[in-house]
Amino acid sequence: MKILLAVDGSHVTKRMLSYIAAHDELLGPGHDYTVLTVIPAVPGYAVEFLAPKTIDGHYADESERVFHPIRAFAGQRGWQVRLVYESGQAAEAIASMAEREHFDLVVMGTHGHSSLGSVVLGSVSTGVLARCKIPVLLIR
Repeated sequence: MKILLAVDGSHVTKRMLSYIAAHDELLGPGHDYTVLTVIPAVPGYAVEFLAPKTIDGHYADESERVFHPIRAFAGQRGWQVRLVYESGQAAEAIASMAEREHFDLVVMGTHGHSSLGSVVLGSVSTGVLARCKIPVLLIR
């Protein structure tokens, strides 16, 4: 099975990965895992003043901050993972990649905000559910 793990490096990511590791009967080591993190895009007004190399370095540094502990966690469990980062709006990027690369499942953690909190704060998981045409497993 081709599985997309959407991560942000928060405690929710750690909880989601721990859940997957503890439930090999659901998502064991025999699957093709891609780990995706989405870095907020550098604002357009700042892009004018920054060199492309500086912007690329920012995205690489931010993604490595998220990927470093995940790489160690996956290595301890013997998982082979592909690490990918994109910049932009998280829900759009996750759903787009899921469709573009024909994943069988998207797995992501959710912060579990209330309905009002989701309206006020916006919710990546709600946005992915609205955009995705493939199954999404939310770990709370």
